[in-house]
Amino acid sequence: MTDDGVLTPGPPDLVSLLLDTDTLDDFLHALARSALLMSPTADGCGVTLERENRPLTVASAGISAPPLDEAQYGQDDGPCLEALREGHEVNVSDMREEGRWNGYPAFAVSSGTRSSLSLPIAAHSHTAGALNLYSPKENGFADVDLSGLRALAAQATGAVALAQQLSDTQTFTADLEAALQSRAVIDQAAGIVMNQRRCGSEEALETLRTASQHRNVKLRDLCAQLVSSVSGSPPTGGPGLRPRP
Repeated sequence: MTDDGVLTPGPPDLVSLLLDTDTLDDFLHALARSALLMSPTADGCGVTLERENRPLTVASAGISAPPLDEAQYGQDDGPCLEALREGHEVNVSDMREEGRWNGYPAFAVSSGTRSSLSLPIAAHSHTAGALNLYSPKENGFADVDLSGLRALAAQATGAVALAQQLSDTQTFTADLEAALQSRAVIDQAAGIVMNQRRCGSEEALETLRTASQHRNVKLRDLCAQLVSSVSGSPPTGGPGLRPRP
């Protein structure tokens, strides 16, 4: 990678690439610039990611990608979305002779684009995407090093998968912590009921569940109210856990 964050052609090195960029956003912008440099006739490159059936251009280089990407999103069809959703490369040699994707080819031609190349990223995953290149020339990608572009798309696949895994892990950790906090409060309330009624833990929990149903209050909230009324302060999540906000 050069000093300005642009990837240099060569074998994929995902680890070095991620270390050289601070965020996924930086990585994807570097990837778009690199793909554009590897495609001499192209005047634009965009990186599209789709979550919950909503595509978005998350990084771009050059001038042509954003409006062409948006045109495809607007009609929910086009070479970019085909590559993203079906997981295969889409190479359009001449938009003037293209009959697919409704009116998109005519829009591309009117915008000065004659050919395009879309490569899938993280195909068939929760965050699928595509690397999209646009050229004002017919057959603009006939002489491009496709192996190099495929390597960039592969790097993006690895980075997106890693980012998604980290996001899922953080969500799981947050959910687990919330569950542990609730469990700690419920245990505290059950201990209070056991002391007051001189009963076992199962009976104490059943008493709390019944009260929760009768009052139409969540069990965790009912237990928090009980603990607060007895201790005079809001319950904590237990040892090693942060108090619930």
